[in-house]
Amino acid sequence: MPFLNLSLLEETYGICRFPGGGPVKPPSPGPFSLLIYSVEETTLVCPLDQAPPDAEIDAGWRCLRILVSTDLSVPGILASTLAPLAKAGIGIFASSTFSTDYVLVKEQDVDRAVEALRAAGHRIDV
Repeated sequence: MPFLNLSLLEETYGICRFPGGGPVKPPSPGPFSLLIYSVEETTLVCPLDQAPPDAEIDAGWRCLRILVSTDLSVPGILASTLAPLAKAGIGIFASSTFSTDYVLVKEQDVDRAVEALRAAGHRIDV
């Protein structure tokens, strides 16, 4: 698996759930946010201070951005970060854009996550 550079974003995030099909106002632009519509539900990941009060909110997440832009067919990029976190018993919420990946871990697990990723050979900017 490849060794990667990751950056820990400063914000604390909330993962918000809404019923499927309903309109959701996107958050203000920032380092990372995510809006996913599905038949079952709508999920919004955004800085906690922008989380809509009418959402079901799982608060207290920190975001690690994988600092590599690769071809979508390159295998193992996300797996190389998820495997050490799973081995350390750390739960995650992962997402990808066209050119990079994001891994969110609970705030109380950040230090252990950074330690596990560094032990696996990754570089983390905090």
